[in-house]
Amino acid sequence: MWCEATRDWCLGVPVDSRGEPAEDGELLLLTPVQAATWGNYYALGDSYSSGDGARDYHPGTAVQGGCWRSANAYPELVADSYDFAGRLSFLACSGQRGHAMLDAVDEVGSQLAWDAPHTSLVTIGIGGNDLGFSTVLKTCMVRVPLLDSGACTAQEEDIRKRMEKFETTFEELIGEVRRRAPDARVLVVGYPRLFPEEPTGAYYTLTASSQRWLNETIREFNEQLAEAVAAHDTGIASSDRVGSVEFVDVYHALDGHEIGTEDPWVNGVLLRDLATGVAVDRSTFHPDADGHRAVGALVVEQIETGPGRPLYATFDVVAGATVETLAVEAG
Repeated sequence: MWCEATRDWCLGVPVDSRGEPAEDGELLLLTPVQAATWGNYYALGDSYSSGDGARDYHPGTAVQGGCWRSANAYPELVADSYDFAGRLSFLACSGQRGHAMLDAVDEVGSQLAWDAPHTSLVTIGIGGNDLGFSTVLKTCMVRVPLLDSGACTAQEEDIRKRMEKFETTFEELIGEVRRRAPDARVLVVGYPRLFPEEPTGAYYTLTASSQRWLNETIREFNEQLAEAVAAHDTGIASSDRVGSVEFVDVYHALDGHEIGTEDPWVNGVLLRDLATGVAVDRSTFHPDADGHRAVGALVVEQIETGPGRPLYATFDVVAGATVETLAVEAG
């Protein structure tokens, strides 16, 4: 009665775009925050989403070959920022590749082994490993002779081929996510710039020109993701479908706090001792807790701003998001 009297939105008694109580089969016009929080939240992706490098790892994940999920990772910060009707399923995993997610669809332990129509929000950050970015950085830094700055840019053709291949992978990934959570807002989180926009000198063996090239490569990949996301969302809006696909631009999240600055929010080169010698730690060039707070703030900003168009969900799906249903789907 209160919902009808105030023409407001209430879980279980939503109203339609006219402010009237909605009926089965109708679409609900929701505010951006409502559209993101009426159900469960799934967080997918690679190490930049799992929080590898941000410390305070979840038990059992900080092991060789583990997912390295951090309590400081941006999905945890997003989940703490709102009163979700459901809860967070934190599945992002260090080392994850997009094509591997597709190869392992519905397998036990896969990031795509769930079917949760009562999901209101999905975040996914993926693609860096498909581009082989860790190998690219290693090639840039470990080269003979050390002054051969061309070792970095010589990889450009291979990277562009991988970027082109990832276009198909990304299309299929978003399709799989949308099939599992058709009413959800799907937020695709890009990658931050790691080095200053105008490097003043070398970082270890990375010349200033190599740093600029790496920055530009990240920017171009973000643009590719943003274009693909926009095409997906245009298709949703033009066909009057529910949910959304949105891009979160975090390229400037670390501005003033990149690698090599006085107060970096991203890990520089980290070394660890092995029985066979010294190796570069896997969380090198990954955002730390401060970096994830900066990324998380931009994700929250996108949640509150929305895609710049009306957001709809299906009445009977939202109305069916009971405590029991949400708990079962979240596992």
